[in-house]
Amino acid sequence: MMEKKPTIQMIADLAGVSRGTVDRVINNRSYVKAEVRERVLRIAQETGYVSPREIHLRQQAEGVKVLKLGVLLPDWGYGQQFREGVSQGIREAQEELEDANVEVIVKICNTDLHDEAVSLLRELRGLGVDGMSVCALSHPAVIEELKEINKAGIPVVTFNSDLPESGRVLFIGQDIRKSGRLAAQMMSRCVRPGEKILAAVGNMQFDGHRQRFMGFSERMNELGFPSEDLFTVETFNDYSTTLKKVSEVIREHPDLGGIYMANLNVTACAEAVRAYGMEKKIHVICHDINDGIRYLLRESRVDFTIPQDFVRQGREPLIWLSSYLRKKTVPESWRFSDLQILCAENI
Repeated sequence: MMEKKPTIQMIADLAGVSRGTVDRVINNRSYVKAEVRERVLRIAQETGYVSPREIHLRQQAEGVKVLKLGVLLPDWGYGQQFREGVSQGIREAQEELEDANVEVIVKICNTDLHDEAVSLLRELRGLGVDGMSVCALSHPAVIEELKEINKAGIPVVTFNSDLPESGRVLFIGQDIRKSGRLAAQMMSRCVRPGEKILAAVGNMQFDGHRQRFMGFSERMNELGFPSEDLFTVETFNDYSTTLKKVSEVIREHPDLGGIYMANLNVTACAEAVRAYGMEKKIHVICHDINDGIRYLLRESRVDFTIPQDFVRQGREPLIWLSSYLRKKTVPESWRFSDLQILCAENI
């Protein structure tokens, strides 16, 4: 007897095929080679797998309501690591909930324009979703739309970047303000008195970016660094903009001692520092971890980074919403407070 309930992913792994191939075989869709179809069906039978469609029909007969959960994601320009991690988390949630009669509908913004986010929220509402998992920029129009959604009895969970005034049920993600304060604590150990510091922020309309910067500047001030020695630029997570703005500050302020990358495109920042021959003088502290940042850490072009768990941020809101809607349990605010610091020695 199998200890773990079989899933599409398990069948795919045992058969040596993709989840999509298993789905096509189980639901008799599209062409699949005869030997592959036979292998998948045999493994499904041997493991006792029951397809989501069969479960759905059985639950319909038993009167179990189908839950529709909507997901609103920002423009994927937000970053490859964010995209891949959150997507994996959503897939994990779908797999975990496939036997619970839950349907997940994902909408992705193509821009950072607030009217697109509002339009997609209305589209999800029009599709009859029972709950929403939302990562969106902080704009009055977006907040007002979420308030209307809340009034309609549709609970919203925000993740990664919070919208605390929207009436959301809870926020799931890193304690962003605390992570900014931690970055400031490390920066204070790197720069010398009198040296200037640059904080490069992605988009102040994202609560996560804004809170990260506020935590950083707040802590730097507490540590005795005057506010006039802290410069700020907004780069909108664009490589060329980051390169241009960081280069301008380095050129205009040769006494710059540190750069806090509260956004993406850390590589652009590192390139600007190298172009001016300031790698031994300017310390760089950033967030998140990917292959590019690993390389920069190993090359001592970035001093420290503070990673976050994007997979959990994609997965947990859907799991929470399912439990909340089925059991009506009110979850507590849930922020990941277990912050980690990575450097060349521990990546």
